[in-house]
Amino acid sequence: MHITRGFTGRPRVADPGLPPGQYDAGDDWPVLSAEVTPDLAPADWTFRIDGLVDEPRTWDWEEAHRLPPSAYEGAIHCVTSWSKFGVRFAGVSLDAFWDVVRPHGSATHAVAYSHTGYTTNLPLADLTGGRAWIVWEYDGRPLAPEHGGPARLLVPHLYFWKSAKWIAGLRILDHDEPGFWERNGYHERGNPWQEQRYSGD
Repeated sequence: MHITRGFTGRPRVADPGLPPGQYDAGDDWPVLSAEVTPDLAPADWTFRIDGLVDEPRTWDWEEAHRLPPSAYEGAIHCVTSWSKFGVRFAGVSLDAFWDVVRPHGSATHAVAYSHTGYTTNLPLADLTGGRAWIVWEYDGRPLAPEHGGPARLLVPHLYFWKSAKWIAGLRILDHDEPGFWERNGYHERGNPWQEQRYSGD
């Protein structure tokens, strides 16, 4: 696991905009990865949705960029206790991908997986209705590799381990299936406002 400055040691500030147990990281964006940052060029990046969908589909970089653009501006929250405000990501809402693949009525969950093999599980309800994106820009610039570039999943209302870096796809299921951190003691959902950090929280 690679950890940069900012992972620990910041003061906790009482701020009603912060979820419980979080601190404002300010201009810092700490880097925390379960895996080595891959050397993945945009030309080699693909994103696939399969499983319980009518039309399984894989998009390459250019095809994904032809979908309607969308953006997120707001806050992100890491399970390691930092929060970052005023972030600006650009990419495509997952809703645009759902319109193409059409999940089955029996679908309830997804497993997000990365080009590195990392996985995390999410309820489908957390990935629909304008709540999640595939993003490739941060603050008007290409998303840096250490932060998940060329493209990552963004689910900002959950702890950031759910926003899988170097996203490669989503497998749609009719049941929950724990991912990497969930198998290692983290909470199944990860709601910051309920402090769902670890199993049993």
